[in-house]
Amino acid sequence: MKVININLSYNSDFVSQVEEESGQKLNLCYQCGKCTAGCPYTAEYDISVSQIMRLTQTGQKDKVLQSKSLWLCATCESCTARCPNKIDVARIMDVLRHMARREGYTGIRTVKTFWDSFLNSVRSNGRVFEVGLLANYISHTGRFWTDIGLGPKILPKGKIHFKPVEMKGKKEVTKIFMRFKQESAK
Repeated sequence: MKVININLSYNSDFVSQVEEESGQKLNLCYQCGKCTAGCPYTAEYDISVSQIMRLTQTGQKDKVLQSKSLWLCATCESCTARCPNKIDVARIMDVLRHMARREGYTGIRTVKTFWDSFLNSVRSNGRVFEVGLLANYISHTGRFWTDIGLGPKILPKGKIHFKPVEMKGKKEVTKIFMRFKQESAK
């Protein structure tokens, strides 16, 4: 087991940045473990939610941002709902994932590629265009046959369109992406 000397590796700027971006006070977490107990993905995580919270409190930036758990979090908010101190743990996980992305950590490549494909679809169409998302994801991962068996089950239901559906508010969605891009450039 590797022991982390927090006196040598404490990054106060990281702690401040997480608190600022999330609007949460990390020192309110007293490690009760309810976030981990309620998380449906705990068994898949390399670092549990409560451990991520503790590592973040102790300024262990590299260890946290390299975690695969950030990319597996579904933002279901079970952790937030269970927190006795009303910490929005899911928000902190989101912030950490965004920080990891900005700093070039990819975690699980296929999960990041899916997120990128999803966001590109929303950016281009104002909402998700499933066939476009799927084509983008497959072209970037090479996973052509992974879910091929779902096609015959989904197509007859008429839920998937082969052309993007026009929607109201597309310009407003574009403005959201432009505002995010401007904020990220700061």
